[in-house]
Amino acid sequence: MNRKHFLILAMAAFLSAPVLAQERGSRDEAIALVDKAVAHVKKVGTEQAYKDFMTDRASWSNKDLYVFVTGLDGMMLAHGTNERLVGKNLMELKDQNGKAFVKEYLAAAQAKGSAWTDYDWPNPTTKKVEQKSSYVRRIDGVPAVVGVGVYR
Repeated sequence: MNRKHFLILAMAAFLSAPVLAQERGSRDEAIALVDKAVAHVKKVGTEQAYKDFMTDRASWSNKDLYVFVTGLDGMMLAHGTNERLVGKNLMELKDQNGKAFVKEYLAAAQAKGSAWTDYDWPNPTTKKVEQKSSYVRRIDGVPAVVGVGVYR
């Protein structure tokens, strides 16, 4: 590659970096969305909140962030991008590296109230398996956790 091509590629990468950064949610945004989701469950109840998380994408997704809810027994109760997971017990689900991440985030949230868990998961935006960190929090009085993940 000659210098001219290198400079063109470098400029393109530099100019697109802010756009790419804006498409990805941050850890702080994930925590804020979990806060908002937990408050929504308390306000409208589980049945309506879970429905809202799956149907009102304008309110419950931001960039590549979306809300999911998992029962303490491993049952997926709501998922912002993949309704086919709802009603399935994912306690033994493992990522491509063999990590039982649902079991891990449920145990951590039960022990501490909230937790971050790292694993690999398909990104609905890029359609590729990527590294992900999910923040989950127990919902007081409900046997479930609300979570939002950040693709890294």
